[in-house]
Amino acid sequence: MAQEELTTLPVGRLGLVPLESCKSLGQKVDEWLVQWRKEREHSETDSFAFEGYKRDSYVVKVQNPRFGSGEGKCVVTESVRGDDIYVLVDVCNYNISYPIGKYTNLMSPDDHYQDLKRVIAAIGGKARRVNVIMPYLYEGRQSKRIGRESLDCATSLHELINMGVENIITFDAHDPQIQNATPLHGFETVHPSYQFIKALLKNEQGLHIDNEHFMIISPDEGSMNRAIYLANILGVDMGMYYKRLDYSKNVDGRHPIAAYEFLGPNVAGKDLILIDDMISSGETILKIASLLKERGAGKIYLCSTFGLFTDSLKKFDEAHEAGVFDKLLTTNLVYQPEELLAKPYYISCDMSKYIALIIDTLNHDMSVSHLLNPVDRIKRCVKNYMAQYEK
Repeated sequence: MAQEELTTLPVGRLGLVPLESCKSLGQKVDEWLVQWRKEREHSETDSFAFEGYKRDSYVVKVQNPRFGSGEGKCVVTESVRGDDIYVLVDVCNYNISYPIGKYTNLMSPDDHYQDLKRVIAAIGGKARRVNVIMPYLYEGRQSKRIGRESLDCATSLHELINMGVENIITFDAHDPQIQNATPLHGFETVHPSYQFIKALLKNEQGLHIDNEHFMIISPDEGSMNRAIYLANILGVDMGMYYKRLDYSKNVDGRHPIAAYEFLGPNVAGKDLILIDDMISSGETILKIASLLKERGAGKIYLCSTFGLFTDSLKKFDEAHEAGVFDKLLTTNLVYQPEELLAKPYYISCDMSKYIALIIDTLNHDMSVSHLLNPVDRIKRCVKNYMAQYEK
């Protein structure tokens, strides 16, 4: 993914505000931006519009101290007047804590979201534009109302818009239709399909990406569109599982699963990508992988945008040892524990360059459509891989 030549003036001086939850990802994004802008030449570089365009870092330092009661605040340590600000937050980072008296409290998604609002409030309308990059959309799983339920995701989006946020960038939203909650403001849900294919082909040899040897599988109805999209680009078949529920029973407010049913062509002997938006406990995706193995599937690659692993990695270790799956791919859009990064079966998909491209393009007020549609990049990546393999 090459950096595209930008010909327009920047909206304002660029400022990155990676919260503590997104510190490592924000640092990588900053490094890409610094590198590109030092190399870039523009006819208006010496004009006022390009003031502060080339800097050693675009990070705006903020502090989020807390009182003894656990209440917090945000302090922006430098002026952001007239800047084009991009706030990065990982609401799923469970590795950050704060004290309340003699107790230690782990930060929840609610805490991270509150810190995001504190940053926006501290900026106080002084910036020319405020943009939020929230890889995992806060309350994205509660995006629609069924009965007497709270509509948390839409409510939070309205809060951000009312506080002055102009653009919201998220990745692989659980339900993309949530963008209808902000019809008059920018909302983009970005898919890391290209990064999955690029990382897989970089780490695996001898794959045949064609209809005879390869398939894309959706573990449930919710991921079917992702699977169809990737299968169409690669020119291979897709299949899906759906849960047959026992509606005569109700356990903890849910109908128990009677069976998993498969829809699709024969998977015997084919290598598979099993793709989903998130892995929470991992129970479902590992169950589907084992069912595919029973059907005679070849290599199985688990691809998920967000690897949360809420129930430890032990079951993944056991499943890998049992040959249920071959590789596990997730992105660095959410917190990655060292334990995960050390696993021999794990492949991390770095999204920092992609985010930097989006920020750089938006800062110049240019269309990001070409960045959101990775069809050509995926096809070129597969073509180069297959050509190398044929040699």
